[in-house]
Order: sequence, then C-alpha cells, then structure tokens
Amino acid sequence: MSANVTVRGSDDVTAAVEQDHTAAIGRDRAVAVVGTGTMGQGIAQVALVAGHPVRLYDSAPGRAAGAVAALTARLDRLVEKGRLDAAAREAAVGRLHAAEDPAELADAALVIEAIVEDLSVKQRLFADLEKIVGDDTVLATNTSSLSVTAIAGGLRLPGRFVGLHFFNPAPLLPLVEVVSGFATDADVATRAYETVKGWGKAPVRCADTPGFIVNRVARPFYAEAFRVFEEGGADPATIDAALRECGGFRMGPFELTDLIGQDVNEAVTRSVWESFYQDPKFTPSLAQRRLVESGRLGRKSGHGWFPYAEGAERPAPHTAPPAEAPARITVRGDLGPAEPLVGLFEEAGVEVRREDGDGYVQLPGGARLGLADGETAFEHHDEEIVHFDLALDYARASRIVLSTGEHTSDGSLAEAVGLFQALGKQVSVIGDVPGMIVARTVAMLADLAADAVDRGVATAEDVDTAMRLGVNYPVGPLEWAGKVGHERVRDLLMELHTRYPTGRYAPSLATARRGYAEEGRDSR
Repeated sequence: MSANVTVRGSDDVTAAVEQDHTAAIGRDRAVAVVGTGTMGQGIAQVALVAGHPVRLYDSAPGRAAGAVAALTARLDRLVEKGRLDAAAREAAVGRLHAAEDPAELADAALVIEAIVEDLSVKQRLFADLEKIVGDDTVLATNTSSLSVTAIAGGLRLPGRFVGLHFFNPAPLLPLVEVVSGFATDADVATRAYETVKGWGKAPVRCADTPGFIVNRVARPFYAEAFRVFEEGGADPATIDAALRECGGFRMGPFELTDLIGQDVNEAVTRSVWESFYQDPKFTPSLAQRRLVESGRLGRKSGHGWFPYAEGAERPAPHTAPPAEAPARITVRGDLGPAEPLVGLFEEAGVEVRREDGDGYVQLPGGARLGLADGETAFEHHDEEIVHFDLALDYARASRIVLSTGEHTSDGSLAEAVGLFQALGKQVSVIGDVPGMIVARTVAMLADLAADAVDRGVATAEDVDTAMRLGVNYPVGPLEWAGKVGHERVRDLLMELHTRYPTGRYAPSLATARRGYAEEGRDSR
C-alpha cells in the first residue's frame, strides 16, 4: 500500500481534540460565501439561519443578487411549512447581502469558498481574498476532492486556512468534515469546528488526506459491488437488494451511483486512486468506466445501471422459488456473528441439535452451511458447501444471500433455501464469489477505516460518525467490525488476498493489529 504521510495534519487533529475549545465565531460577525451555486447557497442559508450577517459573492455579474432572491424564496417556503417563524425570516433577510465587489467581504470573520473544483482557480481566489480581509479572518474551502494544503500553499498566512466540507444539501445533511491542512493552526481548526457545531451541524475533524474521511473510506461500498458484478457473481439488482435488505444500507451501490451520476462517482474514485499513487485498494471499476464512456450516466441521462425512461421496468433481484424447510438441523460450534440464527430457526419450528464443531450448520443431506469466510465452495470438491452472507441483523433482514459451488447438489441448496424461507426471508442465490457481497464489503470498509484511524486521519469515533451521517451507513464500519470481530475481518481479508493476490485485499497493519489483539484476548 502506498504511504499516506499526513505529518502536520495528523498532529493537528490529535492536538485539537486534546486542547480546550476556543469560542466559536460570534453571531454578530459576518460570514462570506464565495460561489452561489447549489452548495454555496446552502452554506449561506445555514449561516444565515444561525444568526450571522451573510455576504454572498460571485465573480459572474448578477449571480449574487440572484442567489439572494433564491435564498429569500427558500426562507419563505420554510415559513409556509412552519419551520421558521415570520419574524425570524424578516431578520434573516435583513442580514443577507449580495456583494458585487470582493472588497465588500473585508469585514467577514469567516470566508467559505464553494466554487469550481479547480486547484489553480481556488488558489488565485484565496490569494486575492488575503489582500482584502483582516489577518484574523478564517479562510475555508468547501472542496471535496482537492488538497487543502495545496490550496493554501501560496498564502501569506496558511495557518488560518481550513477545509469545511459540507455535504449536499447543506441545510439538511448534518455532517461537516473540518479538514486541517499541513499548515493549519490547531486553534483555527477548533474555531471552525465550534462555529459549525453552533450552527447545528455535526462536525468531525480530519487531516488533509485524499478523500478526507467519507470519500476515502466509502470506496469499497461501490468497488466491491462492481467487482462481484464484473466476476459474474450477481446482477446489479440482486447486489443492491443484498446490501439493502441483508446489509441494512439505505441504498445499493448501483442505484446510488445512478442517483449521484456515474461520471461524478467514477471521477471521485479515480481521483482518490491517483492521489494514493494507484494503490490497488482504490482501483476503479472497468465496468463503470465503460458505462461513463457510453453516456449512461444514471438518472440524469435516462439510463445508467438501470433504465429510467418513462415506463421502463426496473430489473428485480433474483429470488429463489419456495422450497421445503428441513425438519431438523445440527449446529456445530458457535456461529459467531450469525449465532442469532439459532434462536430464529427454533422459533420457526426447526429442531436444532448442538454439537461441537468449527461453526457451521449441518443440513440433513450432509451439506455444510456456513457464514461467508472468503473461501469458495469449489475448493471443497469432496464436500457439499453452501455459504450464506453476513447480515447487519439476522432477525430484521428481509433477504438472505446464498452461494454454492458445482459440487453442491440441488437438493442441498433447496434445504438451505427452505431453511431461511422458514424464517420469512426472501432468498437470493448468487455465484461462488469469495466473501460474497455484504461480508467482503464490510471487511473492506472496516479495513480502510482502521487504516485511516491508525494513520492519524481522524479518531475512530469521528470516522464512524462521518460514515453514518455523511453516507447514511446503518452503523459505522469500526463499530460493525467490533460486532463481527476484528479477528474475523482480518481472516476474511487474508482469504480474499490469497485468492486475489494483488494487494487489494491484504489487511492493513491496523486491521492486523486489531485482529491479533482480539485473538490474544480470546485465548486468555
């Protein structure tokens, strides 16, 4: 894996957590927003409703005035919905000002840039702003993909520069990544943190690393799904259903990237990959690249992974037909994270016998039914193997995913299907893919999260918070790894690494440490 040196940024994150918080920027001080697109207007609305005077500036003539009119209309809608009273609306409109000249931003205590994602353009903007504002003004960029350190590189006072990465739509989504660049002063990062926290946001601190927290850690959610599809393991609709209905994610990666835009999602993936010197853990998907090249960008183009034209039918996930549940099964050993299934089987009227073993279910026909562990069924040519996927909550999951190999009979597969159908679950059967869908995705998310924490990018708590609030994960990846077991995560990745010896699945040193520490505790 390529090195990720965050030197000053890493130290600043830790120092800022340990030191006493300084006061947030006072509500009587002006906040300026440069750039009046969707994100700029959203950030301005947040600061305005929080009570600050707000200056809106755009280099294109008339755009700032248009943004003020649009923001006023938004406030009117909030009043109509009962989410803002009329007096507060009048006061807010009175604090909102369209600046036609950058000089009108001179009194701002905080300037947030939300313009085009172009490094040279941002650098020129802040060089100009530094000549206008006071030395105590905090300068912030809302960049999602560029280096905060690089943007501030040419400034006279780079210590007062910080990243404030809001998520779209800014008025609704709570997460803000507060990014310390190489030269960012710790007290400036803390001031920015306390300010956005006072605005009702949920800020997290992170060092200036490619993708920050969310866009760095989230890559496997898309990449593993695309890899399973490229290997012929399952179709997009089935993979999405597995991650939603078994994994507990709000949306599947195929439908989500169609919503984001395939070009946008692929560009972020490629940017992170290139920023990490083409580390195989971040390798983009060839299938997604072909989708972008074909112009199938998702909802905005009418077709992506799925069709969106009027009257078009969305493909349904593969669902196995009804099968008869076995009357009795034998559970050999502890099923680990799947142990709750034992009680569910008994509640469904299946007789369960417990015996010593390595943690699997023995079906009546002799087949071995086990939780996905990174192995494939075809390797066990002398034994019938059926794997089932990891679930966030086996009681609440509405779908269970199975995989089987060429040596497993139709009868054994039917027993496994019927067993889970007896619990009221729909069952999808996919190809013999190592790690299946949810298990390998969660393991990779946990690995990147642990690596980010150990490299000083952010604290474990902030990583989990960022992933829950920034991309709506059901739990943070490190919390999930704790429930599954760090040892199991490490071992699954090692099995994947054995079958894909490219370095993509080699567990990070952080994951290995956690796995061996847990293994040592268990052996005592």
